[in-house]
Amino acid sequence: MIRHLEDPATRWDVVVIGGGASGLGAALEAVTRGYRTLLLEQHDFAKGTSSRSTKLVHGGVRYLAQGNISLVLEALKERGRLKRNAPHLVKDQSFVIPCYLWWCVPFYTIGLTLYDLLAGRLGIGRSVPLSRKGVQKALPAIKTEKLKGGVRYFDCQFDDARLAVNLARTIHEHGGVVINYMQVTGLMLNDGRIIGVVAKEMEQGRSFSIKARVVVNATGVFVDDILKMEHPTARDVVRPSQGIHLVMERSFLKGEEALMIPRTSDGRVLFAVPWHNRVVVGTTDVEKQEAALEPRAAEAEIAYILETAERYLARKPTLDDVRSVFTGLRPLAAPSGEGKKTKEISRGHKILVSEGGLITITGGKWTTYRKMGEDVIDAAASRAALTPVKSVTRHLKIHGYREKVDRSDPLHWYGSDLDQLEKLTGEDPGMSAVISEKLHIIKAQIVWAVREEMARTVEDFLARRSRALQLDVAESLRIAPDIARIMATELGYDDGWIASQLDAFAALARNYKPEMNMNH
Repeated sequence: MIRHLEDPATRWDVVVIGGGASGLGAALEAVTRGYRTLLLEQHDFAKGTSSRSTKLVHGGVRYLAQGNISLVLEALKERGRLKRNAPHLVKDQSFVIPCYLWWCVPFYTIGLTLYDLLAGRLGIGRSVPLSRKGVQKALPAIKTEKLKGGVRYFDCQFDDARLAVNLARTIHEHGGVVINYMQVTGLMLNDGRIIGVVAKEMEQGRSFSIKARVVVNATGVFVDDILKMEHPTARDVVRPSQGIHLVMERSFLKGEEALMIPRTSDGRVLFAVPWHNRVVVGTTDVEKQEAALEPRAAEAEIAYILETAERYLARKPTLDDVRSVFTGLRPLAAPSGEGKKTKEISRGHKILVSEGGLITITGGKWTTYRKMGEDVIDAAASRAALTPVKSVTRHLKIHGYREKVDRSDPLHWYGSDLDQLEKLTGEDPGMSAVISEKLHIIKAQIVWAVREEMARTVEDFLARRSRALQLDVAESLRIAPDIARIMATELGYDDGWIASQLDAFAALARNYKPEMNMNH
């Protein structure tokens, strides 16, 4: 990939900065329209917010409550498309809203029936009211005191970081170039017009001057940093909002259905969703003054989720039950007026075009990543006078696509790549060596991640190529030395690299260990 940058005369049609949901969506959109496309990510694909979502592909029930019908309509259409294009990563998920007040059942049944109708042909299941007994059957681990009944509705669930890796591979398969660990350090200007970027390769420190007809700034919570490369005094366009998730054992929920509390004591939404044989409980919504690559969960946020979950779960969750805590920053479009709470700021996306022609996309969410890509490339093509081409991504199958998915296989999320993993283990029985029984990790996955998925560090594998760090911090730390040794062999690195990788991973893991957070 890096060799493509070595000829300074090369001029790209579109250079995308940022390898999260919006950047990958934009690059896929550009390359499938036939534009010469390059994506640069300063760290690893989905390193930021895009690997720390609530793992839901959803229309946004709460946006419906806010009356934002157009946003819900768009998201429901995109939910259906994503499920169709990546069935190995997206599945139907039923949610149950328990009701402790008599009016709650009819109220939510009516609202969620409207939600189903808006999905039209892309709907996935009908919302139905449940009796008290029905709720107890669906959510065996819920508190039943004063329970009146409930409502079941459907949305989808996915694996965010795996989708990011598969999108990067899809872009590559269509002739695009995607590079991680390549930081954009400056914009190239000519007469006030942006004509490219300067980027630094983070492993060896080499710099590249890269010419482009148009540059797309899709850096999530960091878009303001790129905007300030053009105008140091530019107004901030993003307001980061922090959301944390606690990951616990599956026994706290029991069964396959998810719990959804549409309105907690402070008006937020709480989910408890089964995921990779664990339960993800979240989320919070706390405004942050500045963006960080590794945000930390605040004590108050962890306490808030534990206390709220305790109100609804029969078994009280404590800090000791938390296997991992992960924290993400949402890049909400900053309101021009003051005084808006983050939960009221629009979750829709916005596209801005600067004087020099930098195209910036802010806001949005994973569910609508494809539509965000379509909209931003429409704007970029128009600005750079690229040959207009219609979008083809609505029906584009994403790398790994497989129609029949056996979800009982712990590695089903590899999709069609599973055949390649089996080939590896068939050719070399040592590849079947079990690295973690608890997390279903075998040696072949690590080798595959290095050879085919651009994993460069122990963190890349444990946090994003597999989801070990988000599922079980202690187990991730236990297997890290094995991962480091296998990766070092593949990448041709020495013991010094292994030692520095293990130090870096141990430091990172502290952010995911709740007790460390509580006592720091």
